[in-house]
Amino acid sequence: MPGFDAATRELMRRLGADVVRTDVASLDAAAYDSSKIPFRPEAVVKPRREEQIGVVLALANRHRVPVTVRGRGTTLTGAAAPRRGGWVIDMLRLNRIRIDAEAGMAHVQAGAKIAPIQAAAEAAGWFYPPDPSSKAYCTIGGNVACNAGGMHGGKYGVTRDFIIALRGFLPTGEYVEWGTATKKFAAGFNLRDLWIGSEGMLGVVTGAVLKLIPRPAARWTLLTAFKDETAALAAARTLFRARVQPAICEFLDRDSVHCAESATGRPVFAGQKDRAVILLELAGTASEVREVKTAVLAWARRHAVAHRAARDRAEAEELWAVRRKCSGAMFELGDSKLNEDITIPMRSYAAFATFLAGLKRSSGLAIPTFGHLADGNLHVNIMYHRADRAESCAAEVAVDQLMRKVVALGGAISGEHGIGLAKTPFLRIQHSPAQVQAMQAVKKALDPKGILNPGKMFDIFHVWQHPRLAVKLPWDHK
Repeated sequence: MPGFDAATRELMRRLGADVVRTDVASLDAAAYDSSKIPFRPEAVVKPRREEQIGVVLALANRHRVPVTVRGRGTTLTGAAAPRRGGWVIDMLRLNRIRIDAEAGMAHVQAGAKIAPIQAAAEAAGWFYPPDPSSKAYCTIGGNVACNAGGMHGGKYGVTRDFIIALRGFLPTGEYVEWGTATKKFAAGFNLRDLWIGSEGMLGVVTGAVLKLIPRPAARWTLLTAFKDETAALAAARTLFRARVQPAICEFLDRDSVHCAESATGRPVFAGQKDRAVILLELAGTASEVREVKTAVLAWARRHAVAHRAARDRAEAEELWAVRRKCSGAMFELGDSKLNEDITIPMRSYAAFATFLAGLKRSSGLAIPTFGHLADGNLHVNIMYHRADRAESCAAEVAVDQLMRKVVALGGAISGEHGIGLAKTPFLRIQHSPAQVQAMQAVKKALDPKGILNPGKMFDIFHVWQHPRLAVKLPWDHK
């Protein structure tokens, strides 16, 4: 523990060996997130009480020890990897969930996982919509840090849209609360939203008050197939122009469908091969779903080459299995993946489809793409073999071309994963020098000693040149 020995010993004295871990197994487990980019820390802190985090940060700030905060490490960008070493705060013990059924709010600690939050809300007749694919593993603290979204984003919004209040600690160890458990709050600057999406660089979230909405009374799922990607994207725009707002509208290109079929061992549509698909779900009151269902079926008959509706929730879950399994199955196309969660305006769907087809040809790489059409957030997966130098170089060129095209089309280089390490080369494609300097000024104002999650976002890091751990994580199915 060169450089931080004395500080770590003091931390151990203050909090004890149950909270502060320095054994090899604990350090290795905290060295990387789902990006598989490892940096070993000097200690892992597993607080049992929120106030212990204040102790950690006060000591870290005094001794200039880098601090990285993590939940389950499901981030794909390296945002939870301790690049500068130091201490990692593991939030998983702070996982309480309390539902205020009268107010329609959830009071949660940062280590609470999304799926249990949703289950607790639904048991009380409420609904928490943000649903990343890793919801069985990921925590609300991580969702706040990256402003995570998921398949429901187009209709309901993302994490930011459901945060009423946050609490936690500044990098100095001082306790703060941003907002209260009320539906209105206009008392001072809105620093709550500054923390959301800041990737743990401006403060440590320990708890949140979440807005809930009434649980949908009815759901209906439809799988549709199209001749190709261009036809699918054009059909989706037609649906949205008709003011139909599905709860979920997921797109899978033909490569993604092929991977899903390989993973499940069965075709998406019997008798239909080499098709792009859109998977829709309507949600709302029973009368609302019945009314919109009629319009969606008419749309499917007019635009799709095939469609199939789920007869019940069990069959709907079978259809969703296609979407959930496609990402993990993509490793048959390469042993490495650059998973880019870009967002593009709906008006640019056709132009982006044309660009993507050209990028596949020019790079010679498989680039399966799927994602959330209702909000334009697409997961573009550039597959390559790491040991093949030519493929690695082609992937590096392809991701740069992708990011430049996305910004040229008026889009965003990240819709929900954030910047972390993996997207640092592209931040300045998205933002002007003045915009980057403004963000750096905020960072310096709140974290003048630069202890929180250093080496991220602003420092360029070429992820494809870094040797990753050959580890298969349980949430590798984004």
